[in-house]
Amino acid sequence: MAAAAKLRTLDPAAQITIVSAELAHPYQRPVLSKAYLSGKAALETIALRPASWFSENGIDLLRGATVTVIDRASKFIALSTGGTVPYDALVLATGASARPFPEDKGGALAGVHTMRDLGDADRLKRELADGRRLVVIGGGYIGLEAASEARKKGVDVTVLEAAERIVQRVAASETSDHLRSLHQSHGVAIREGVQVSRITDEGGRVNGVELAGGENVPADFVVVGIGISPNTALAQEAGLIIDNGVAVDTFMRTSDPSIYAVGDCASFPHEYRRIRLESVQNANDQGAAAAASIAGNDTPYRATPWFWSDQFEMKLQIAGLNTGYDDVLALTGSGAARAHLYFRSGVFLAADCFNDPVTFAMSRKLLDSGGKLTREQAELAGFSMKAFVTR
Repeated sequence: MAAAAKLRTLDPAAQITIVSAELAHPYQRPVLSKAYLSGKAALETIALRPASWFSENGIDLLRGATVTVIDRASKFIALSTGGTVPYDALVLATGASARPFPEDKGGALAGVHTMRDLGDADRLKRELADGRRLVVIGGGYIGLEAASEARKKGVDVTVLEAAERIVQRVAASETSDHLRSLHQSHGVAIREGVQVSRITDEGGRVNGVELAGGENVPADFVVVGIGISPNTALAQEAGLIIDNGVAVDTFMRTSDPSIYAVGDCASFPHEYRRIRLESVQNANDQGAAAAASIAGNDTPYRATPWFWSDQFEMKLQIAGLNTGYDDVLALTGSGAARAHLYFRSGVFLAADCFNDPVTFAMSRKLLDSGGKLTREQAELAGFSMKAFVTR
């Protein structure tokens, strides 16, 4: 959507076609595990654009169709619904898929859910009822968001995490501790360092989760939140280079200069390594960068990522990437506001901000500008990120 919208502003005459596997008009995905799941946001309120926008902007939206073949030599795509669409430039925004729990261990049972698209959210919404029992497998942000929304509905919730602590892959222990305390204060049971053997059933419907030691945790339904995998099969079949996603350069071009990749499915060069970011900001910015390249306005994509998560009364906003951090400084603000600042070799990398939008905004501004903040500066008495950035 970002690529199509930007390209239309850059090239009013371009013929633009969007192929979408879903029947619904394109919508915001992050709110599915937050406001949409809770019922606070209806489908029409999370649409990326009104339905009329496509015809008004001369953009063909083909819904309920998938691409079966990319013919790079003749430059056309074949559709599951029949027919072909020629292209001068092709953008792959195929996203990612939730990793399923193994079918031979109960992953295909009725009542086992993942959270990725509108259909997932609708199926899970129907399960949320006071007094029912939910087991969440995986203590990442998606799992914790689902736990939060379920608990608000009166569901008894247990989160099972295989690692030593929740959100261990993406956050410091200080952030894990804060989130654990938040969930426990609302009655969520958090169990870390536990291995799941299988999901048990009665008559084909889930009735529990069995742990490695033989204990069975009762469940009326299960949410599996064990990460995502980039959707690269189409690109791989077309012979494009794959490297933790569809490999692109700083202009979003793949190994075929007529084909671009953006968002969750794309890996790109960042500093000294190749990374793949799973965030709305990244998808939007990369889509716009691809459109600029298609229009002949090559602009290197520079990632200053940000993320967010809503859990109970807390909004967590994350600025920057904490990869390679070796130090964390906790800052407390007024009320429930607090932030965890990440440093590498004494230099600021990223911030986890809890109900602290000012520190989040100032952290983004600092990172965008390329400014430096040292650990020594941040731990001075009376330090404020706002005062530091606006000085």
